[in-house]
Amino acid sequence: MARCAICDKGAHFGRSVSHTRSNVSGRSNKMWKSNVKSVRVKVNGATKKMYVCTSCLRAGKVERA
Repeated sequence: MARCAICDKGAHFGRSVSHTRSNVSGRSNKMWKSNVKSVRVKVNGATKKMYVCTSCLRAGKVERA
């Protein structure tokens, strides 16, 4: 799966708990995917394609090509 090349952010795993039967059998596995985009980035003067999360793009940690 895609992972941010800057901050190493990836998918998170946990449990989805239903409201009505939370203690019985209302739990199931859940996966939260990070908002990771494939972008062209300038690295040492050259352009390179890498996966970067949108929080790093908004923070200006990467210069787009």
